[in-house]
Amino acid sequence: MPAPIPVFDIGNVLVRWDPRHLYRKLIPEESAREDFLTRICSPDWNLEMDRGRPFAEGVAELVARHPEHETLIRAFDERWLETLDGTEEDVVAILEELRTAGVKTYAITNFSREKFALTRELHPFLDGFDGIVVSAHERLLKPDPRIYALLCERHGLSPADCIFIDDNLANVEGARAFGMQGHHFRQASALRADLKKRGLPLA
Repeated sequence: MPAPIPVFDIGNVLVRWDPRHLYRKLIPEESAREDFLTRICSPDWNLEMDRGRPFAEGVAELVARHPEHETLIRAFDERWLETLDGTEEDVVAILEELRTAGVKTYAITNFSREKFALTRELHPFLDGFDGIVVSAHERLLKPDPRIYALLCERHGLSPADCIFIDDNLANVEGARAFGMQGHHFRQASALRADLKKRGLPLA
């Protein structure tokens, strides 16, 4: 069986992201911080930007509902770069090793249009993919099977020939249900061992 074509998620596989990196500075008390990130700037709210909603619209709607938290809500947009915490260096090393060996690499990511543009400027290695599907550009979110199909259709890939790598198990299971191989990412050493075992040219 030939080695699979690697398809990477970006957030928390290649680039570390967590709003807590920012909000630890703004809300020192942990329970208050978790309440804010669960109830106000919630994962579901953030996912709407990943689906393609402009940040300005999402922020305005939330400020109208929670005017007492306006400064904290606006920080999610205005200080978004502080939600990043560098790269997963060992995974970026795997990615670059594959590219150097001539392996084509792809990505599927749930990401807002505006913030992906910022992240791409900050991390130029993201420009090296042979193809990338960004949820906000397509108004599709993982694990919707249509987002995996879009990558394959656009780049002439067979699902069975691809391995999708994501830290979110639901997204990996969605890829598997679509017909891809999958790797639930937790640590770089396990990813390297799995890809090497599958025949990819890694040390």
